[in-house]
Amino acid sequence: MSRGPTHMSTFGKLFKVTTFGESHCRSVGCIVDGIPPGLQLTEDDIQPQLTRRRPGQSHLTTPRNEQDTVEIQSGTEFGVTLGTPVCLIVRNKDQRPHDYSETDSYPRPSHADYTYLLKYGLKASSGGGRSSARETIGRVAASAIAEKYFSLLGIEVVAFVSAVGPCSMDRSDTNSPSFVNLLQTVTREQVDKSLIRCPDESIVGEMQRIVEEAKSRSDSIGGVVTCVIRNVPTGLGEPSFDKLEAMLAHAMLSIPATKGFEIGSGFQGTKLYGSQHNDPFVKDPKTGKLRTTQNYSGGIQGGITNGENIYFSVAFKPPATISQSQSTASYEGDDGVLAARGRHDPNVVPRAVPIVESMASLVIMDALMIQNARNATKSVVPPIPEAASRLAPKIA
Repeated sequence: MSRGPTHMSTFGKLFKVTTFGESHCRSVGCIVDGIPPGLQLTEDDIQPQLTRRRPGQSHLTTPRNEQDTVEIQSGTEFGVTLGTPVCLIVRNKDQRPHDYSETDSYPRPSHADYTYLLKYGLKASSGGGRSSARETIGRVAASAIAEKYFSLLGIEVVAFVSAVGPCSMDRSDTNSPSFVNLLQTVTREQVDKSLIRCPDESIVGEMQRIVEEAKSRSDSIGGVVTCVIRNVPTGLGEPSFDKLEAMLAHAMLSIPATKGFEIGSGFQGTKLYGSQHNDPFVKDPKTGKLRTTQNYSGGIQGGITNGENIYFSVAFKPPATISQSQSTASYEGDDGVLAARGRHDPNVVPRAVPIVESMASLVIMDALMIQNARNATKSVVPPIPEAASRLAPKIA
């Protein structure tokens, strides 16, 4: 994947997604190239994830009321993909650009106003422009196409809120049976049962209380989203620089408001000795294949999937825009007070859940297509000679 300046809004090598639009322009969306032809696809396949991402879902999110209805503009006929680029758009309707007039004089603290101005010499006059979470609509829409393909393979991607402020799931034991079981069984339906999108009913109330308290003070609070990817084929990932965990980290940290990423045992694993953290292989009695006993690696070893569940967590900072007066400086450097207006999330993690799922799906879809291309190319190569058989020992 070229990462040059002409591709800064494109993600992926074979399954390429280019997003477009700003928070207060006429529409946002994406162009998706590399979609397998013959895949049945309609707006009904794409809309559910956009509906999960949209604002105005509950009192815990921004009251901005966008329906985020997707329209397929190209690349399909009679509900079937043609193999050509698919263009998806979502029209912006509930816009209030006048809510941002104060940013003409002041860069919002911890926001992207100042850095965009430094980089481009100008910035969007309303909202966050391309730095706004509204840009992620294109990512979510594109990933729904990948997930339609995953449904044919049994691949499942489920994210959930695991922490809000100081309240979090118990992860003191990196491999606790309850957490392992959650990763194996959790569904999106279970996640969506609570407004906060946490499947642990014992802490849902406390999480919601923390968000409501922050909102009542016109403040915000951060949180963590954990994601599991199940039934992933082995062999995905491109060492050395595009290892699968590296691509997942790249994808997750491209989401607005993210500040941290860990996979598998993560930072908790640093407290273990190698003798504790090493993962012996065993033969699975059900499949006859090798598997690891602990999965501290989070389903990836040497940058390549090993068949175990992939799981990781993403940290989200408190939303930068809050409806409080804040002492800051103007663009000219003069001291002043910024009194922000607008409609903002007191906490982003409930709405970030489908965005994390989406970026994970884009990574897996691209890696899957790359590995399938390698396997197809390899299939015409003659078997290796007997003298080189030690290069390819037989595996269960």
